[in-house]
Amino acid sequence: MLKKFILNALSSFVGAWIAIVLFIIGLVIFILGLAGNFTMRTVGNVTKHSVLKLNLGGTIIEKESLPEIDFSVLMSGTIEKPQTLRCLTYALQEAASNENIDALYIECNGANASPATFDAIRNAVLEFKKSGKRVFAYGNSLSLGDYYVATVADVVYLNPAGSLELEGLTGTVLYFKELLDKVGIDVEIARVGKFKSAVEPYSETAMSEPARAQLDTLYTDMWGYMVDRICEARKVKSSQVDSLVNNFIALDEAEVAKKYGLVDNCIYQREVEGHIADYIGTDVEKINFVTPQLLDSKYNIPSRGGDEIAVVYACGDIAEFEGAGINCATLVPQILALADDKNVKGMVLRVNSPGGSVFGSDQIAWALDYFKASHKPLAVSMGDYAASGGYWISAGADRIYADPLTITGSIGIFGMVPNVQKLASNIGVNPQTVSTNPGVSFPSIFYPMTAEQNHALQQSIERGYEKFVGRVAKGRNKPVDYIKSIGEGRVWSGLQAKKIGLVDELGGLDDAIAWVAEKGNLDRYNVVTYPEVEENWIDMLLYSAEESNAEVNRVIRSLEAKGFDQYMLNFARWILLQKHQQARCPHLIISL
Repeated sequence: MLKKFILNALSSFVGAWIAIVLFIIGLVIFILGLAGNFTMRTVGNVTKHSVLKLNLGGTIIEKESLPEIDFSVLMSGTIEKPQTLRCLTYALQEAASNENIDALYIECNGANASPATFDAIRNAVLEFKKSGKRVFAYGNSLSLGDYYVATVADVVYLNPAGSLELEGLTGTVLYFKELLDKVGIDVEIARVGKFKSAVEPYSETAMSEPARAQLDTLYTDMWGYMVDRICEARKVKSSQVDSLVNNFIALDEAEVAKKYGLVDNCIYQREVEGHIADYIGTDVEKINFVTPQLLDSKYNIPSRGGDEIAVVYACGDIAEFEGAGINCATLVPQILALADDKNVKGMVLRVNSPGGSVFGSDQIAWALDYFKASHKPLAVSMGDYAASGGYWISAGADRIYADPLTITGSIGIFGMVPNVQKLASNIGVNPQTVSTNPGVSFPSIFYPMTAEQNHALQQSIERGYEKFVGRVAKGRNKPVDYIKSIGEGRVWSGLQAKKIGLVDELGGLDDAIAWVAEKGNLDRYNVVTYPEVEENWIDMLLYSAEESNAEVNRVIRSLEAKGFDQYMLNFARWILLQKHQQARCPHLIISL
């Protein structure tokens, strides 16, 4: 009996483990399948008299990247793949020269993107128009970003029941001071620069006057640029547009937009497709609409070998750990390897970052200096953001290109040290510490800083600022005092940044690539992008973003036991894990 019991138990045990192993294998295969679907190219044919259909809908990001991991979404199979700016602009270039493509159809569906991204797409459409092919644009409703792109079309249609949502630019910064007080987290601040407002949301309850003033100037500058180009394309006066916006044209009938020349006609989508069919000489049902992804998969196949221009993407927050948007621990070796690669004749660093860790920014900047020391041309192309740490890594380039609507500058740094003494007391935690020296436990999340520690932190921040300013002055070939006069943590539009010497040219990624090719005396070359997304899919899917920090983990578990929701837990974890030196500008959510 005992033997039979042991055998049954062992067989059940083995069976259970086999089931677990099979489940894990199945899960990995399932995730691999989703990963494959996420990165899979669209297949199809570009037959004669095709029309490129540009869908301005959903989220448009800089380049293909891994999504934030949510296993409930993974299991449901509802991953949304954002469109990429790189894919859209390449497809427009290819469509312009592809003899099988007769026209471009821009379908406006309320895309989610920053002003500089819309401007880059608009410029790509303008380049497409030089081919002589007709551009149609249509929207059930037209938001500012979509409409800004659509205005360069040969004809702009609006649904008769729709609206033209021209409302100006607005941005919202969330302030968390009262929330932190409720949780029991105090934040002690050291900073340099009166405009360095990225830290304000954690120490103040409302926006300071310098922060408000710089954003007011920034948004006014960007809005004026967009209105001027809308008016130029539609042949209307800017005063007329401002009057319509101030009188809430967004809430008016579609026919009002037609009356004032902002759209050409108010018709339904099926009728628009009829006009396209007439133009290319076919029936509506026979129009072969091709996607940007199709053109990207068929024609954008980078070849290796021979002379190469490397395009290195630096997108997101700068940090020193796996899972960060810009992880210096992986980006630095990549840059060094490109410097030593004999096939690589030059580099374009594509920056789309509001900054982050001072340490990470400094490491990347050093690696770029190493690349320059190899006597290869280095250009920077700025996207939506290249501010604070994003500008730190840009400043040493041989040539800097920015979109007129890029947010850049923010030359300043701050220190933020949280402590949870109140929270610990509220949840019954009483830390007791014995130290041999006063600085051994600095920074500690359980104790406020002493006056000596606060002074030491401020001195550290000021030294970091001097290093930042010195790097910009050297890279831009400007006096230190001048850089300080335009620094102070202030953000600038690309337009203003060119005027004050923070960028060299207004232009996009292709302009930067062309400059590197010219400087490198390259007639024939391949453009290869780095880093490649697909190489670490499974590692990233199974990676936990939570840092190994015993003190923080104990606090988070205590908060969880008190019933705080997941949003609050994630927010508290993010605050407590920040490095105490940051070169970061505010994360501006600009509504179009």
